[in-house]
Amino acid sequence: MFSGQLQTDNFRQMASIFPARVMRRSSRSRPLSKGTPYTLPRAFDFDGASIDTTHFLNSVDTTGLIVIRDDQVIYENYWHGYDATTHAIAFSVSKSFVSALVGIAVDEGAIRSIEDPVTLYAPELAGSAYDGVRLKDVLQMSSGTRWNEDYSDPESDLKQFGRVRAVGGSVDAYCAQTQREHPPGTFNRYNTLDTCVLGLVLRHATGRLLSEYMQEKLWEPLGMEADGFWNVDAEGIEFAGAGLSAVLRDNARLGLLYLHEGTWDGREIVSREWVRRSVTPDAPHLMPGKRSSSLSLLGYGYQWWVPDMTGVYSAIGIYNQYVFVDPSKRLVIAKSSAFRDYARSPRPEHSRTPDHFALFREIAASM
Repeated sequence: MFSGQLQTDNFRQMASIFPARVMRRSSRSRPLSKGTPYTLPRAFDFDGASIDTTHFLNSVDTTGLIVIRDDQVIYENYWHGYDATTHAIAFSVSKSFVSALVGIAVDEGAIRSIEDPVTLYAPELAGSAYDGVRLKDVLQMSSGTRWNEDYSDPESDLKQFGRVRAVGGSVDAYCAQTQREHPPGTFNRYNTLDTCVLGLVLRHATGRLLSEYMQEKLWEPLGMEADGFWNVDAEGIEFAGAGLSAVLRDNARLGLLYLHEGTWDGREIVSREWVRRSVTPDAPHLMPGKRSSSLSLLGYGYQWWVPDMTGVYSAIGIYNQYVFVDPSKRLVIAKSSAFRDYARSPRPEHSRTPDHFALFREIAASM
């Protein structure tokens, strides 16, 4: 995957390449409303230079881009053979969907409190790095687990985990083998296993598979217009950290739900309080900016990234998948990509997140 090859064909076939569970399109599905067509900015400023927008979108192998303002689609375009009906792997955008499900389980009392230790719900993690760790610390990527999520390092924990999954290993079993590096709640280290633990907690707390719970609590009430797919491991357990495939419009609906603070068509899907806490860093190690207690310059909430303290927030997946929300402009941007040079090295030019945020901010500023 990280060899510099274009991945557009693979990314729209992940539900057939690997086993997957299906979430059926909503019985109340209806298209998103269309607004006055919008033209993207011709250029945007980044790192002291003016970047041509069309060239940038081509250079990162963009496959889809939607801009929604005031609940109306004002720009929608696709490339590389994708269209509005194409399912694309969301990678870690999946994490933000899982966060919403945790919030719903808390609202409904299936999870008593995020102050509870995860082992209260998942006792099989006793003796692992997650033993006694608060659910809140796992939500905030602060579990303290020893982990290296460097996609450019062939021997990173993430790469080893991927190889275990590829040959039929169990995600749950891998989580149970982890060791601790930092005291929980003190260090922000991005860790896909943390979200897999959230999936395990949800299964025990609700008595439902992740895809079943999401079908009822999000897919159906949000009026998702297409089926969704969750890749599963050899035991049939969904890969909570990165396994969702959906059409881009349905990814955008998650952004709209959060833009409206958890309400959809007048019905509360997830509580306003949960949404606000999810996108608000609440401890020094979670704040945006350079700090010794984090490996990232971005801030973090409950499985949502917070690039600065202006109120914007984003779900982010590798290869440049995004659901970006700017409440002040009533704006949601969803993007799918297959950036062929992603993670070929740790250098910024092989991630391209900062320049994506610069483009999104230019779109917002033009409103």
